[in-house]
Amino acid sequence: MSTHSTRVKIVGEEYTIRSAVPPEVTRAIAAHVDAAIRKVLENPAITDPGKAAILAAMSITDELFKEREKSAEVAGRMRSLSGELRRWLPPAKRVTLTGEQPIVG
Repeated sequence: MSTHSTRVKIVGEEYTIRSAVPPEVTRAIAAHVDAAIRKVLENPAITDPGKAAILAAMSITDELFKEREKSAEVAGRMRSLSGELRRWLPPAKRVTLTGEQPIVG
């Protein structure tokens, strides 16, 4: 796996990020972080860049947690639908989630 060095700018500061992900992904991530920090800095009560970065990190983490929850809900629905569909198949064609065919007596 190759490592890429990508220069990005976050809230006016330049950083060189070394990562295994492609440079365009690193730039997209940096742009998301930059936008989150800038959004926090729109609040006139917050002037400390460190505090703004922490609040932005909390906002991004909240997004992550919400997406994980949605993903888990979708996975659960998929498992449920899979079980429903399996019941419609002839017994010889049914496969469990582990890839095993049930024993049909």
